[in-house]
Parts: sequence; C-alpha cells; structure tokens
Amino acid sequence: MAQSTAVLITLVIYNLALIAIGLWATKRTQSTEDFFLGGQNLGPIVAGISSSASASSAWSLLGASGATYLWGISMLWLFPAIIAGYLFNWLWMAPRLSRFSREHQVVTLTDVLCSSAGHYKKPLTLLCSFIIVFCFTFYVASQFQAAGNTFATTFGIEVQTALVLGAAIILIYTLLGGFWAVCVTDTVQGLLMSVVAIMLPIAALIQVGGVTELWTGLQQYSSPTQLSWFGGHTGIVAVGFIVGTFGVGLGNPGQPHVVNRFMALRADSDGSQRSLRQAQWVGILWPTLVFGGMLLLGLCARVLLAQSPTSATDDPEQVFFVVTRELFNPVMVGIVIAAVLSAIMSTADSQLLVSASSLSYDLQKDLSPQKALLRSRITVAVICVFSTLIALYAPTAIFSRVLFAWAAIGAAFAPLLIVLLMGHRVMPLFCLLSMGFGFVLTVIFNWLPSPPGDYLERVLPFAVALGLAWFGREPQTVNVSEAIKT
Repeated sequence: MAQSTAVLITLVIYNLALIAIGLWATKRTQSTEDFFLGGQNLGPIVAGISSSASASSAWSLLGASGATYLWGISMLWLFPAIIAGYLFNWLWMAPRLSRFSREHQVVTLTDVLCSSAGHYKKPLTLLCSFIIVFCFTFYVASQFQAAGNTFATTFGIEVQTALVLGAAIILIYTLLGGFWAVCVTDTVQGLLMSVVAIMLPIAALIQVGGVTELWTGLQQYSSPTQLSWFGGHTGIVAVGFIVGTFGVGLGNPGQPHVVNRFMALRADSDGSQRSLRQAQWVGILWPTLVFGGMLLLGLCARVLLAQSPTSATDDPEQVFFVVTRELFNPVMVGIVIAAVLSAIMSTADSQLLVSASSLSYDLQKDLSPQKALLRSRITVAVICVFSTLIALYAPTAIFSRVLFAWAAIGAAFAPLLIVLLMGHRVMPLFCLLSMGFGFVLTVIFNWLPSPPGDYLERVLPFAVALGLAWFGREPQTVNVSEAIKT
C-alpha cells in the first residue's frame, strides 16, 4: 500500500511538472524553427544531458541491465562500444554541426543530408522522412510498452490504460512546448536516470558484499556461457560477436534526435567554444555513469536473485525493478519506480518531434508559420497514436526493437553525414544509394536468422552505405558549409 501510494504521488507531481514545462515552453515557441530547434539557443548543460538522454531510452535501463543479467559478462563489451559512439559524436561531429547550423540556419538533419542532392533533393527528402517515421514509430512504441507494462505491474491496472495515460502526458507537453519542452524534460529525465544509475548499482554491490564477492557469486550462479567474454563462442564466430556488439555504437552519429541538439547549441557571444566544451563534458560523462551502472546492476542481479529464489523473474527486462524492491523500503521503491518510469516515457518525446519535423517541415517548407506549426503539432499527435497502437497490439522485446530501429536509422544517415562533414560533396545519386542501401540492408538482415552479435545487421549495412558515400564523392573537395549554403 505504501509503495503504491508513493508511486501515485510521485507520478502526479512529476507529470504535473512536465505539463508545467510545456506551458512555459509555449511562450518560447512562435515558429517551426522554435518548435524543432529552440531558436538555436540551447545551453550547454541542457544540450549535453538532453542529447545523451534522448539517445538512451528504455533499453539503457531495462534492456542493458536485463541483457547483462541474462547473458553475463559478454555484455560488458557494450560499454566501450556505446561510449565510443558518444565520444565520436561530441568530439568530432558536434563542433561541425553546431557551427554549420548557426551559419546557414539548418533546422533538421534532412537539410544537411540533402545539401548536395541537386535534382535528387525531393526523392532524398522523401526517403529521409520515410526512414525517420518508420524507425521512430517502432522506437516510440517500445518506450510506451516498457512504461505501460511496468505501470500495470505496479498498480495492478490494465496495460492498455497505462499505455494510453502515459502517451497522453507525453503528447500534451510535446504539443505545448515543442523542442524547448522536450529538451528541458529530457534534462530532468537524464538527471533522474543518472541518480538512479549511481545509487542502485552501488546499493546492489554493497548487498552482494563487494567486488570480490560479486565475482565469487557469478562463478557460483552463472553458466559457462554467462562467464565467457565471448558469449561461449570461439574462433571466427567470437570475432563476429565482438564486431557485432561494437556495431551498436555505429548508429550513434546518425540519430536525428541526438544530433539536433548539436545544431541547437547556442553560440558564445565572445566567439569562444566554452559552451561546446561544457556540453562535451556533460554529454560524455552522462552515458559513462548510466551505462556503466546498468551493466554492473545486471551482474549484481545475477547473484542477488539467485540467492533469493522468491524474487526470481522470467522477464529479464524487469530485473531493474525486482532488484529495486529487494534493496529499498516501499516508499523509496515507489519513488524510484515512478521517477524512472516517467523518465522512460518522456524519452519518446524526442522521436515524436523529429518524426513530425520530417513529415511537416522537411516536406513542405512554404507554409505560413502558423499553418506549419499547426501541421507539426497534428503530426506529433498522429504518430503518437500509431506508436500506442503498435505497443498495444504488436509487443516485442524492448532490447531487440530499439536496437533494430537504432541500427536502421544509423546505417541510413550516419555514413553520408560523416562524408559530408569531412568536407566532401557527394554526387546526388550516391546520396540516394548510400541512404537506401543502409536502411534496406538493415531491414533484410533483421528478418534473417541473427548470427552472434548481429554483426550482419549492425555492421555490414553501415559499411556498404559508407562505401557508397565515399565512392560517390565529387572530385573537388569543398568546405561543407559551402555545400550546405548551395
């Protein structure tokens, strides 16, 4: 009873805060540029946390900890794979996109990708919009599914009711405030996630008895496969497993909802790079804490739940909450569950906003500001409804669904974007081929039986798309800012 009451109180306070943020952001949202990019005046703390948090959804808490609990220490390869993607984004990509967006008023990632498309601009824009909406509809559905299932378990209510309520809250503050509301709520979400990602693994490790006892417990309660750094694979298969795991980080540079924070980062009036450097520190430190903590939690859960058979669960993606209930009193459990679930739900807002920008802004830029803003908000509502229906009637594992959407959109956009930001123009036909092959190959390999590490799905499409973009370079090398201008 105390737990349910604490959850309910925390949820009410948190969601009222989200709506209040949306109302505040409404005053700062007067155009589509404000709605989708916040007037390019995002501070470094908000940019750093919201960018990194929007790249990390339900799978970073539930999926990463659950996968480590299920598969063992081989999942620790996820840590360098993911952090490498963040390092590349913040140290190499962020300075370029931040500068170019300010100089040339680039509002969306599609604007950048189509910068050298020429007479292929319309089909390339259509392809960008299709890929974004297709991938993010499933991505958002996974967030709704994660939150809905856990709300239903906590309160004993119907999953359908939990999903609809959660989607409604997200829809309200996203419609009200657009990019400003999304960034501020993502920052709140990121802070909550980081606090929990530090507190919960430390408490679990203390309960286990420390690092030495953790390793002893893993040897006692784990299978040989779970104790293998290569997931029980040997030879070339083990290499494929590692390559595939590192392939998770390849998708990071191509995520529109991540890189748009780089484009929205404010410029320092004195011409320095102080804001960018601050955002870099924040944006890299955050995933280090969150992913490191969740991987540690998964290992500790393997020992804790084995020692407490009554707490065992058949669903690895519920391990996070099972351990929370084991370690904390009912009131604290309620607060943790409510805060983290609200944070997970709010992750979907960034994908909704990017999808709306693709369907409304990118495809028709000649509308009046009022009509464009109205169409953008209608698009957000429609996509939210479709994602809710998918979560209700086509549920699947959060971990696999998110990684598929992540890989597909990353293989489609990241290779071409990297080549463009290196200062090259890419021939229009090869822009289309690079994007198309990256996306289609990921979808095909996702349908086929998965090899260890899913390297075919995560690495090969990216490599093919990068090869096409590189091969399609025009002979002259130009400054990419000029390419965007023309």
